[in-house]
Amino acid sequence: MNIDRIINVPTGQVIIVNGERGKLEMLSLADYGADVNLNQHKPVPDGLPLLPLTKKWVVTISTQYGCSMGCEFCDVPKVGPGKNASPSDLNGQIDTALDLPGAPWATERLNVHFARMGEPTWNASVISCARQLAVLFNMHPHPVVSTMMPRKNGQLEVFIRDWMNVKNVTFSGNAGLQISVNSTDEAERQRMFHGNACSLERIAEIMRPYRPVGRKITLNFAVAGYTVDAELLARLFNPEHFVCKLTPMHKTATAVAADIKTAGDYTQPEPYLEIEDNLKRTGFDVLVFIASRDEDEGRITCGNAILSGTEPRTLA
Repeated sequence: MNIDRIINVPTGQVIIVNGERGKLEMLSLADYGADVNLNQHKPVPDGLPLLPLTKKWVVTISTQYGCSMGCEFCDVPKVGPGKNASPSDLNGQIDTALDLPGAPWATERLNVHFARMGEPTWNASVISCARQLAVLFNMHPHPVVSTMMPRKNGQLEVFIRDWMNVKNVTFSGNAGLQISVNSTDEAERQRMFHGNACSLERIAEIMRPYRPVGRKITLNFAVAGYTVDAELLARLFNPEHFVCKLTPMHKTATAVAADIKTAGDYTQPEPYLEIEDNLKRTGFDVLVFIASRDEDEGRITCGNAILSGTEPRTLA
């Protein structure tokens, strides 16, 4: 797979590659580590040292060229409609990351996120791509799918069944599934997901047969003044099987233009505390991920795409 452009940002690299049907976007990133990411009540200091890639390496790849979901805070639909990346495209992005200059031959944890451009549940090849990662013994792979559970996807239940098999069996729990929820109010969800997401009741119905091995299934909330009814959520999703994650609403060009944002200083813990407390009272474990400015301004967070016309803050 040919590399079209590499952009060095504070936490790693944004990489544009030439796929079979056009340009795809991927990331190769270092991480702050669990001591920082899970230290839920302290901001991430600017310029904080990152872990070496031999400790933790995050590779985020695109599953589609663009996206057709139309989420009201995401830049990816500007790239074009969601057309599936081929199996060669998926594997090629991972191989590109592994072959980058200075890339380690081994790491204690390789997170592969199917989450840059596109809605991964439309692309059945994600399943086989993830299973192939299991042979990278020196990389200790941990694949993760992030989805908004599209209601018009007739194969959604098949994808979730197969992914839960990848998570529970192929990787013995060392794989992740993250569901974008953001709000428990269906009218808000209809607006933010452009009418394309399943209702929470439908998501709960789809997920009810599954018991996660290892890490729980993640319900993700980008905090931006949306309704989060903790008691309703606990009635639909068993806290023994689901964990809630609170993140800021990342400052994509689309979100900024629509004035969709986390109240106050999104790099501080205060905007997340009330929601966190309410969720904990109903029995949920809660993870609070407060993005650093380096991550947000480097355009490596969810909803960004350099191919949409934005440019990140780069390293000198």
